[in-house]
Amino acid sequence: MVIAGLFLKANEVRMVSLSGTRESHELVAPKVNKLTLNKSPTREEVSKFVAEIKAYCGEHQVELIVMNRRASKGQGAGGAGTFLMEGVILASSMISVDLVHPATIRATDKRTLTLKDLKPKTVDLGKAYDLAFELLN
Repeated sequence: MVIAGLFLKANEVRMVSLSGTRESHELVAPKVNKLTLNKSPTREEVSKFVAEIKAYCGEHQVELIVMNRRASKGQGAGGAGTFLMEGVILASSMISVDLVHPATIRATDKRTLTLKDLKPKTVDLGKAYDLAFELLN
């Protein structure tokens, strides 16, 4: 099963896809993928964004999308950009979408950090990797 981790931040989406198990997994799409959506997008820009997500999922045969759960209140609460992108992806995706809380990823790291040898060094791609890793069996 191919799982795509989509890390939403500001008006960008970083994507990492994994297949396999936690103990033995591989990067499906080694190329770095980043999509952006303007802060005040037009209908055409949203349509293009949706098409790019669908093309990525189709090209890499993604069966499940995992996104970061946005904070609903307090410092670091998700802004308008992530809210808009989350809604667009949830509404347009033909495949299952799960949301994972950052605390869940931190707990998983405590147990399985040694298994994450393919994790990208850049922070945002690393978070997208963590999201995909979270739902590997």
